[in-house]
Amino acid sequence: MKTSKFLKLILVLVVSITITSCVQDDDYTIPSSLGDEENALLQTLLSNATVVSFADVKAMYNNDPNGDGDNDDAIPFEVDTDIYVKGYVSSSDQTGNFFKEFYLQDSPSSPTGALKVILNRVDTYNQFNFGREVYISLKGLFIGEERTGNGITTIGGSTETDQFGTTVESLNENQIKQFLLRSETTAEMTPLAVSLSQIANDHVGMLVIVDNVEFADNLAGENYFDPIETFDTARTLQACEGASYTELSLETSSFSSFKNEDLPLGNGTITAVVSKTFDGSSVILALNTTADVDMNGARCTLSTPIFFEDFQDAQDNSNLNTPGWVNFAEEGGELWTEQLFQDIGTAEFSSFSTGDALNIGWLISPGIDMDAQSNELLSFRTAQHHLDVDSEDNGIKVFVSTDFDGTNVLAATWEEKSATFPDSDNAWYDLIGSGLIDLSSYNGTLHIAFRVTGSGTDSDLDGAFQIDDVTVVGN
Repeated sequence: MKTSKFLKLILVLVVSITITSCVQDDDYTIPSSLGDEENALLQTLLSNATVVSFADVKAMYNNDPNGDGDNDDAIPFEVDTDIYVKGYVSSSDQTGNFFKEFYLQDSPSSPTGALKVILNRVDTYNQFNFGREVYISLKGLFIGEERTGNGITTIGGSTETDQFGTTVESLNENQIKQFLLRSETTAEMTPLAVSLSQIANDHVGMLVIVDNVEFADNLAGENYFDPIETFDTARTLQACEGASYTELSLETSSFSSFKNEDLPLGNGTITAVVSKTFDGSSVILALNTTADVDMNGARCTLSTPIFFEDFQDAQDNSNLNTPGWVNFAEEGGELWTEQLFQDIGTAEFSSFSTGDALNIGWLISPGIDMDAQSNELLSFRTAQHHLDVDSEDNGIKVFVSTDFDGTNVLAATWEEKSATFPDSDNAWYDLIGSGLIDLSSYNGTLHIAFRVTGSGTDSDLDGAFQIDDVTVVGN
C-alpha cells in the first residue's frame, strides 16, 4: 500500500513538472532575457528581412481602390515579401481599457507614426508590455482596417468579408509566436506633448501628453464610466484656448479596472493614447491607467476678447478700407481687397493679372492697447485659392510692431510670428486656424500686419490668400 501511494506521488510530481514545463514555454511574463526560440526567430528575421517604416506599411493599404468615396471595395494588403517593422508598445491592457489589441509607435519619443495590432489574446501586457520593443515579421500578414473606413491602419492575421467590405482579423496563437517578436528592450516612453486642439488622425496610436486640460464643468461628481452605458463611456475633456474651450472625449471601457473612480475636479495634465470611436468618425483619448492623470490645479479661465475683426461688412471685389486698417502696396500696384464668398467676408490679396513682376501687399490692424490686460493671445483664420506652389515668392506671413506710427510701414520694426497657414494641398477657400500666438511679452500699442508676396507675370506665383476672424484675447 505504501509502495502504491509512493508511486502515485511520484506520478503526480512528474505530471506536475510536465504541466509546469508546458506553462513555462508559454510564459509571457516580462522577461529579463528572451527564450532561445524567440531569440532565434528574431535573429533570423533581422538577418534575412528588410526593415520598412510605418509610413511604408500604411501606404500598402488602399481603403478606396475605385475612388468612389466608399470603403466597401477595400481589400486588405497581404504582405508577400520578407520585410519587418519595428515599434514600441504605447498602450497597455493591464487595466482592461484595451482589449485584444495594442498600439505600436515608431519611436519611444517624438514618434512620427503608429500602427494597431489585433490578436486573439487577452492580457497582452504580460508579453507585449508598455514600452516593449517589438519586431513584426510582416510576410504572410495583412494590412488593412479592423472596421472598414475607421481610418486606423491595422495589422491582422487573416481577412473577413461582409456587406460592409473586407477587414483584417486577429492574429491567432501560432501567428503571435511566429510573427510578433520581442527584443529584450523595454524603452522609457516619453509622451508627445500636444494641445487638445492639435490632436488629429495622424496621432492615432501615439502616447501623448496634454497640459492645461480638465473635465467639463457638468461632470463634477461623475465616474470615468457611466453605469447606464454598455461598452464605452465618453467623458468630455476641455482646455481653455483663447476665448473658448477646445473639447475632446476620453473613452473608458466597461471592463476597465478604474471605471468607478471619480473624475478629478481640477486642471492639469493627462497622458493617454490617441484612438478613435468605434465607427472611426472622431479621434478620442484612452487611458492606460489613471496614474497618468494629474489634475489637481485650479481650473482654467477663458480669456476675454479685446480685439476682433471678421470683415463681415466687406463689399465684394473692392479695395479694402475697413476703418482703422492700413492697406499698403510695398511692390506693384495691387492692394488688399474685400471679398464675399458664400456670405463670408474676408480680406484677400491676389497677384492674378496685376501685370507686376512682383507684388507685396501689407494689411495692418488698428493699434491694440497691450497694457490694459495680460496673457494676450492672437489667432486668425487663413485660406488660399489658386496656389500652385509652396514658396516664399507666393506666400503669407504675419508680423507685429510696437513702433508703427500708423503711416510709415517700412520704417517700423516688424517681428515675424510663427503661425499655421494653408498650403497648396489645402482646399481652396478652406479657412484654417492659425493656432494661438503668444503676445504677452509686448507692451504699449501693438499693430498686427499680414504681408503677402506674389507675381502678376508668373502664373505659378499668382495664388491668393484670404484672412478672417482676426482675434486678440487676454485676461
